[in-house]
Amino acid sequence: MASLAQSLSVFAYTTRALALVWSTSRRLTVALASLTVVAGLLPAAIAWVGKLIVDGVVAASRSGTDADLHAALAAIALEAGLVVVLAAAQRGLSVCQSLLRALLGHRVNVIILEKALTLSLEQFEDSEFYDRLTRARREASSRPLSLVNRTFALAQNGLSLISYGGLLLGFSGWIVLALALAALPAFIVEARYSGEAFRLFSWRAPETREQAYLETLVAREDYAKEVKLFDLGPLFLGRYRSIFDKLYGEDKSLTLRRGIWGFALGLVSTAAFYGAYGWIAWAAVAGTITLGGMTMYVMVFKQGQSAFAAMLSSIGGMYEDNLYLSNLYSFLEQPTPASAGRATAGPDPADGLRFEDVTFTYPGADRPAVTNVSFHLPPGGKLALVGENGSGKTTLIKLLTRLYQPDSGRVVLDGLDLREWDAGALLGRIGVIFQDFVRYQLTVGENIGVGEVGALAERGRWEDAADKGLARPVIDALPEGFDTQLGRWFKNGRELSMGQWQKIALSRAFMREGADILILDEPTAAVDAAAEAQIFERFRALTADQMAILISHRFSTVRMADQIIVMEGGRIVEQGTHESLMALDARYARLFSLQAQGYR
Repeated sequence: MASLAQSLSVFAYTTRALALVWSTSRRLTVALASLTVVAGLLPAAIAWVGKLIVDGVVAASRSGTDADLHAALAAIALEAGLVVVLAAAQRGLSVCQSLLRALLGHRVNVIILEKALTLSLEQFEDSEFYDRLTRARREASSRPLSLVNRTFALAQNGLSLISYGGLLLGFSGWIVLALALAALPAFIVEARYSGEAFRLFSWRAPETREQAYLETLVAREDYAKEVKLFDLGPLFLGRYRSIFDKLYGEDKSLTLRRGIWGFALGLVSTAAFYGAYGWIAWAAVAGTITLGGMTMYVMVFKQGQSAFAAMLSSIGGMYEDNLYLSNLYSFLEQPTPASAGRATAGPDPADGLRFEDVTFTYPGADRPAVTNVSFHLPPGGKLALVGENGSGKTTLIKLLTRLYQPDSGRVVLDGLDLREWDAGALLGRIGVIFQDFVRYQLTVGENIGVGEVGALAERGRWEDAADKGLARPVIDALPEGFDTQLGRWFKNGRELSMGQWQKIALSRAFMREGADILILDEPTAAVDAAAEAQIFERFRALTADQMAILISHRFSTVRMADQIIVMEGGRIVEQGTHESLMALDARYARLFSLQAQGYR
């Protein structure tokens, strides 16, 4: 009973899918339902009129009277009219389904993307979450409509079957029972293998993502140079093929077993039909029914058998669709991070920014990324973070921008814990460029404008930010200036060098005119030392009244900061000005001297 209840519980998503279609387009849903009723009832009416035609023709041939002939011709005309109406209903169903497919596919994809926008960075960096997202997106745009179509098909065939059954009862109740029992074996096969197909689909999310990634490596322009240089193409293509071979082997096994059992048990339906055919023919010969009655009963039994099989197939398909939709709703029901505070200002603006004994561990990691980190950055102060890769520098920035929450300790701005700040108010005060900044396949102006989405189309703001980020000479050299398409994905796109891209990204950070905290995470790694010095001199001048945090491996630039923090293993190992750290003659002094020797 528990297994049956579990199997039936999956059909709960049918009502949710119907509600989703209804909210997508009420008119099309009503039209779909109305045409389903018409298409469900007309086949039995056509079969009954067919009986009248045959009996009328037989009667006219025996009597030779015009009345019987006219009755037969009228029945033919009526059947023609019913066939036209049925064809119109079926065509209308196809049109409604096509329109709903487009609307519903778009609606579901938008729902998935809207949900994605509410999730945290922690969830996006979780591989199991990506598996759920992959499963939700793969067929979620088509499965809701498929489920609804099958639901309406079930209703249509149910109506047809009821009308067929009413006609067949005029012959025998046993033939109705035979009609029902003959279709069950094929249904059992479909239900069993639908569940197995779903289990295969669910298990495959990691392999599917790996295939998609391998496609990206081979087919994307930003990977093409290295793939060709190191001759990685055959390696990646070989892995892609091996994944396909594995998945195809599983599909082949399932398809063959499904086909063989479906054929074998389908013979039961065939035997039942011809048994009923013989019974009906015997009754016609015995004179129990008319020739028209025999024609109708044979047609109705055959169509009833098809309708019953279609009903059971729809139920099996609905079961499969519900299983797939369980993935969609499992993703949509992912817990959304609790809403943060609503404060738009802190009680002590003169206090600036503080990290107070902050410790944080990435999900799934076995040791903290930062441990017991404390420092104070007053308003207008300039802070530099230095240390090896993996020492925790970028993690501090993620905590400051509230992409993650500390496990212990707290980050305080203007005397108020970041958890209590309104997200929009907090982010409006921060301008940031990460070392792995995004190179948007947009125009130059839009690439800069995304730094302040509310001013995305304001050309004056683009120009001002580009001047501050020293990107203006790069932009002026482009054929259409700020309107030049960047990247190679779209027509007439121009690619920039990494150093040029970094100036565009730096300009993006200056779009936020209200920001009083500017963060540069390795923003000039691809420019030469002279250009970097120019950028930071200008940066210091432009941020005289703002807090600024700089992460860089070039010590010639970090020495401009009021305060330097040296990170190692997630901890602060040294802290002070350039002069005090050099006088300490410890780690910072050794690294500075080592780097300085490279310029001699």
